Amino acid sequence: MSSNSTATIESIVQEFGADRSRLMDIVLAVQHRFGHVGGDAIQAIAAGLGIHAVEIEDMVSFYAFFDLEQRGRNRIRLSKTPISIMKGAKEVARAFEGALGISLGQTSADGAFTLEWTSDIGMADQEPAALINGMIVTALTPGDVPQIVDALRQSGQAGGLPPYPPHAAALPKAKVASSLVHAGPLLTGPRGAADGITAALARSPEKVIEEITSAKLRGRGGAGFPTGMKWRLTRKAVGQEHYVVCNADEGEPGTFKDRMLLSDFPDLVFDGMTVAGYALGARHGLVYLRGEYAYLWEKLQEVLSNRRRLGLLGDGICGRDGFDFDIRLQLGAGAYICGEESALLESLEGKRGAPRDRPPFPTERGYLKQPTAIDNVETYICAARIVEKGAAWFTSFGTRESTGTKLMSVSGDCARPGVYELPFGTTVNELLDLVGAADAAYVQMSGPSGQAVAPKDFGRRIAYEDLSTGGSTMIFGPRRDVLDIALQFADFFVDESCGWCTPCRVGTTLLKQGMEKIVAGRATLSDIAATEALADTVSRMSRCGLGQTAPNPILTTMRSFPELYEARLAPDAFTPLVTLHDALRDAVLVQGREPVPQEA
Repeated sequence: MSSNSTATIESIVQEFGADRSRLMDIVLAVQHRFGHVGGDAIQAIAAGLGIHAVEIEDMVSFYAFFDLEQRGRNRIRLSKTPISIMKGAKEVARAFEGALGISLGQTSADGAFTLEWTSDIGMADQEPAALINGMIVTALTPGDVPQIVDALRQSGQAGGLPPYPPHAAALPKAKVASSLVHAGPLLTGPRGAADGITAALARSPEKVIEEITSAKLRGRGGAGFPTGMKWRLTRKAVGQEHYVVCNADEGEPGTFKDRMLLSDFPDLVFDGMTVAGYALGARHGLVYLRGEYAYLWEKLQEVLSNRRRLGLLGDGICGRDGFDFDIRLQLGAGAYICGEESALLESLEGKRGAPRDRPPFPTERGYLKQPTAIDNVETYICAARIVEKGAAWFTSFGTRESTGTKLMSVSGDCARPGVYELPFGTTVNELLDLVGAADAAYVQMSGPSGQAVAPKDFGRRIAYEDLSTGGSTMIFGPRRDVLDIALQFADFFVDESCGWCTPCRVGTTLLKQGMEKIVAGRATLSDIAATEALADTVSRMSRCGLGQTAPNPILTTMRSFPELYEARLAPDAFTPLVTLHDALRDAVLVQGREPVPQEA
């Protein structure tokens, strides 16, 4: 590495105050500047931070968007999910292979292009989609490929990752359409940038938490933990600081509601976070933005800057002495596991996103070992509206156990994909009618980690007490192969396992192999039983939520579609190719006698 390169890295480290907890930002900047984070760069970062190089290499090797070795100057990552495959992603991939003269997973000889698959990028309603030098490209067709490749060649763009947004030549289809199709009470009606904060300041922090508790608000990320209880525990916990964290790392395939909220309603999200800051006595808020949503970086920073100018962030918010609160964005780097709250905290602190052992829980010992409330993007919007309009207004929607509304990300075989705000208690049938999916044969609710719902269960209600969901709703028509989709989900979990615990690291691979045998029609009843038993073991013995839910695509399709598994059984019972006598021939010759038959 040249002295100039070393000096550049040293300046990057100083830009972030030589702060170990900002290692993610430092590495993102180095990756953007040099196209990879090589050994010399790791040594220079380690020297600047005063830590061992192995800590940095461990972190860099964990994330999909970091490279230890130089790859193509232009990175083309094609989204690979059941929805994208249905919509023609494989045909688009073949077109890129032809235009670039390379296969998936390869880099061109001139170092200009790397072409590869990547996991879901949050564009299920606009597939086939791709990440090209950090830009989102949607609704691709094979015919778009030559123009995209030509534009990249002509631009001379070096590629790389934000935090500094790329400025490549305009690409065909480099646009993300608005996804909101049906808005409900949460997202309609007049609203100001500080309605939630103003209403909160008319109450004490304890009364704000009481209002959230009375509204029976539960986390909208999927787990459904009572938000009021979480905030109360965080406020009461002893610490030098208290933190508010927004989990915007929606990596669950088929989910894109948080992307829509950050794009269309960022002020409402930040309003809710600031309300939480007031209620918890926190001075610092952090938004963990998934790396695939880096295209939102500039817009969100502008919104935050405008809120600071208006006195809605910073010191003395809305003129209230002592109410100091600000929000920082933290960009991720491609790791599904970071949607799990403790893994997200590790990543926020500049480490590999490996889940933590619990207890202690984040409310007691979270970010930087301080009390931390971690909530989903949608949860903060609900909180802002509850404080503004009151708990009675919120509980007038939904069911007794599941109050309010739920944002549903709908994709697949339907006429109107997009985001729908619906009251809890809506049935699957009612949702299918609304989105134009009258012939749905299978619905995957809450993503791969959720449930496979068969037509016989379309009368079930979307609610915590019945069909709980984080929002992902993938619809499959009668022409789709249910078991092949389950196999694709199994493959997803193999790729996304953090590898920390054996049940998940090894079990997900064995589950994938079992599904491959079943889908190929080579499995017996005992094979299916063994796969089901293994799935139960992985679910029970895995360390975190990823491994605990990874078997769900297999277990829930087995329960919802047993006839499809039976139809894939090997047509004939196992027949040995060698008889027992032939197998023992050598032993008979050596011993000079035939085996003695055993009496029954």
